[in-house]
Amino acid sequence: MYGDLDCIDDLFNEIIDYVVINTDGEVVSSKKIVDKPKAFLSGYFNPLHSGHQILASVAGNELGTQVYFELAISSIGKSELTRDELFKRVLQFNGIAPVVLTNADMFYKKAILFNGVTFVVGWDTAVRIIDPLYYGGEIKEMYSKLRGIMGANCRFLVAGRLDKDRFYTLDNINIPKEFEDMFISVPEDKFRIDLSSTDLRKK
Repeated sequence: MYGDLDCIDDLFNEIIDYVVINTDGEVVSSKKIVDKPKAFLSGYFNPLHSGHQILASVAGNELGTQVYFELAISSIGKSELTRDELFKRVLQFNGIAPVVLTNADMFYKKAILFNGVTFVVGWDTAVRIIDPLYYGGEIKEMYSKLRGIMGANCRFLVAGRLDKDRFYTLDNINIPKEFEDMFISVPEDKFRIDLSSTDLRKK
């Protein structure tokens, strides 16, 4: 990596909102970004695998824009990444795709940073997005945050995923009617790869 490496420390210290690391390894502070990404594939990428890359490509074709990978320093239900682990994750993208590093551990926080972005997610993540458990168990809080995402003109492109020998898609999720238009499905005939980072770590 090269460029403004100090801005990664600024991100950890919450001085800046995000950092973009371009495909060639150049590190750019959010303060210097002119055109914000229009689509993200968010994840922990432990490890990055072909399913992530193919989904990003398919989603890019569906949306007509480049899909950036997004890695949050901390994520709900996971421990905060150390600097060493962060660099290890980031190096996976070198020569493959740009990656955005943020402090935004939930989608409503990401929406505040990136108005109008499309989040590319898997079925399992989409299920969590409409689960009150991830909003302190409060349905009103969930609705409030989802309205915030909708108000920021953001949406979700949802890919199917295999779970316990069954393939689930957006059609299997009971999206509250108010937010139905915010969720779009990736057709199974355009993307289905039964591979996960969890499975790869078990090997």
